Amino acid sequence: MRLCMRRFTRLTNGISKKIENHCYAIALHFMYYNYCRIHKTLRVTPAMEAGLTKDLWEIENIVKLLG
Repeated sequence: MRLCMRRFTRLTNGISKKIENHCYAIALHFMYYNYCRIHKTLRVTPAMEAGLTKDLWEIENIVKLLG
């Protein structure tokens, strides 16, 4: 996670001023990581491997969950 999110690599460029915004950014990262990104070793997303979903999600699906 530290390598993928700018908030954890350097505190000068991507720091969150509010803890709530930081938590939201982490939650969005985990949603993308588990539902949208195909992993090289699994060849599917972790959510598909765990049986939580059968389809590969797009970012639009995550945005629809918010609204």
